[in-house]
Amino acid sequence: MKRKVTKAIFPVAGLGTRFLPATKSVPKEIMTLVDRPLIQYAIDEAREAGITEFIFVTSRGKSALEDYFDHAPELEAELARKNKNDLMDVLKTTYMDSGAIAYIRQHKPKGLGHAVWCARRLIGNEPFAVILPDDVIAGERSCLAQMVEAYEDTGGCMVAAMPVPDEKASAYGILDAESDSISRNLKVRGMVEKPPMGEAPSNLAVIGRYILTPDVMNTLDNGKVGAGGEVQLTDAIAREIDEGRGVYGYKFQGERFDCGSKAGFLQATVSFALARDDLRDEFSQFLNETVPVARAAE
Repeated sequence: MKRKVTKAIFPVAGLGTRFLPATKSVPKEIMTLVDRPLIQYAIDEAREAGITEFIFVTSRGKSALEDYFDHAPELEAELARKNKNDLMDVLKTTYMDSGAIAYIRQHKPKGLGHAVWCARRLIGNEPFAVILPDDVIAGERSCLAQMVEAYEDTGGCMVAAMPVPDEKASAYGILDAESDSISRNLKVRGMVEKPPMGEAPSNLAVIGRYILTPDVMNTLDNGKVGAGGEVQLTDAIAREIDEGRGVYGYKFQGERFDCGSKAGFLQATVSFALARDDLRDEFSQFLNETVPVARAAE
C-alpha cells in the first residue's frame, strides 16, 4: 500500500545573487509577486496538495524567512483595533501551526541533491515532495496537487515536466521518456542533467516539482558529484531507473514562470497582476499606454 505524500522539502538556501542588491538583506523567497512573497505561492500549492509537514533547507541570513511564518501580535492588535478583518484573514494565511514547519541548515552550497539530502532524518521512510519556490506555476489546480493525484496510480518517483525550445534544453534536466501525445503521465527511461547543445534526448524538461521515494535519499548518501561540480538530484532519480524502479514525468497543466531570473520574475508579476480583479483594469490601462511608447522609443 502506497503511503500518502504529506511532507515537502523547500530548498531555500541559495543566496539569490542574480537579484543583488535586493537580496543582500532580503531572502529571495520573500521577494513579492504583487503582494505575496514567492514562498507563499509555494506553501499555498503544497497545502492544496495535502502537505501537512513543511521542511525548509536554509542557510545563514534567512531569519526573515522564518519570521514570515510566525505570528505577529502587534500587527494583529493594530488590525483588530481598526476593524480591518479582511487584512486579518490575509495575515492568517501566512501562519504555520506549531510543529508543522522545520528548518534545516545547509552549511555549504553543494547542489540541489545535497540540499534535499540535508532533510533526510525528517523524511524517514516516507515518500516526499520537493518544491522549488523559484518555479511559480499558475493554473486552475496546483501543479503538485495534479502530481499527487497521478502518484496515487503510479507510485515510484515523479517529476514535473514541460516542453522547452531545443536551444534552451542545455539549461535543464531533460527526460528520455516514452512518447505519448495523449497521456500526461509518461514512463521515464532516462534523465540527463544539462545536456550539451544538440544532445538532449527530448524537449521535456524537469521543472521544480518532485515526488520522491526514500530510496532517493539512500542514493544521495554517497554524495556523488555530478554536473557543475554539485550533487545533482536528477542523478539520484536516474539511479532509480537503473535499479528498475518506476520514474514518471508528469506534463502538468498550468503556466510556469522562472522567478529565479529577472525577466521571469517581471513576467510573473505582470501575469499575476492582470489576473487580479482589483488590479486588472488600472494595470491594463497602464500597459496599453506604456507599451506603444516603449516601442516607439526603440
